[in-house]
Amino acid sequence: MGNCHTVGPNEALVVSGGCCGSDQKTYVVGGWAWAWWLISDIQRITLEIMTLQPKCEDVETAEGVAITVTGVAQVKVMTDSELLGYACEQFLGKSVQEIKSVILQTLEGHLRAILGTLTVEQIYQDRDKFASLVREVAAPDVGRMGIEILSFTIKDVYDKVEYLSSLGKTQTAAVQRDADIGVAEAERDAGIREAECKREMMDVKFQLEMQKASFNQEVNTKKAESQLAYELQAAKEQQKIRLEEIEIEVVQRKKQITIEEKEIDRTEKELIATVKRPAEAEAYKMQQIAEGQKIKKVLTAQAEAEKIRCIGEAEANSIEVVGKAEAEKMRLKADIGVHQHNLIYEKSGLNKKW
Repeated sequence: MGNCHTVGPNEALVVSGGCCGSDQKTYVVGGWAWAWWLISDIQRITLEIMTLQPKCEDVETAEGVAITVTGVAQVKVMTDSELLGYACEQFLGKSVQEIKSVILQTLEGHLRAILGTLTVEQIYQDRDKFASLVREVAAPDVGRMGIEILSFTIKDVYDKVEYLSSLGKTQTAAVQRDADIGVAEAERDAGIREAECKREMMDVKFQLEMQKASFNQEVNTKKAESQLAYELQAAKEQQKIRLEEIEIEVVQRKKQITIEEKEIDRTEKELIATVKRPAEAEAYKMQQIAEGQKIKKVLTAQAEAEKIRCIGEAEANSIEVVGKAEAEKMRLKADIGVHQHNLIYEKSGLNKKW
């Protein structure tokens, strides 16, 4: 027969022995286990966090300065089956105080060894790095005991020869010096930044003025080109209209010539019919034909001359309009150039203007 044994989450239950001389061990954390009467052994080991305060007094550093270091460590027994077995082999049957004493001596030994390899400045100025180093070096040793280092911090560092006090004064003076330098540099940087801001503001203002001038130039150029295009188109339209008028006049002159020729033909026929004497009629006919041919040539020459004159006038008018438009465009470009030149001189602080 036997009993059922229970254990809380802060303890580990170790059941040793069993039937037929078995040497098997059972580890239970936060549960229960069966133990036979007389042949099974029941023991418990704490899993609670244990706080240690390692202290190394008058340990010489790498520079031979004797200092005292105190720290605080939090450790506990690990619950992994294999590691828990290691802890049971080392500490089963011992009190919490005895367990803490073994672990404390191990930590202090590593702490003392590491202190001998560092300078006072390294220990004092970077305590976190020093504590991490101690924890890394000591962790394998205490791990083989089934113990885990949860945390390790340096509580205090001091000496009996006021070395740290002198070091603090030196650092304070250096900090004050650095602070004074920092203030001077900050004031210098602020002045430089203020000057840069003013320069950037002036650059932005100048860029805006240049953009405005460029926009005005573009608008004026577009306006001038539009006006010039309008005038050129108007001149072309006027020339086209005038050419059409000339064509109409030529057609009208041709029609008039045709009418006059028909009238000559009619008169000629009438003379032939009405003249009594054929010779006189023939002579009169020849005279009228000659007169008609003469009039026809005169009228045709007049029409061609008028056509040439009208075309010349239209081309002269077109050339005059185009010349005026080109002159106006050149004048606008000249005015825009003068305006840009004045803007640049205003930016550079000169008073010379065109």
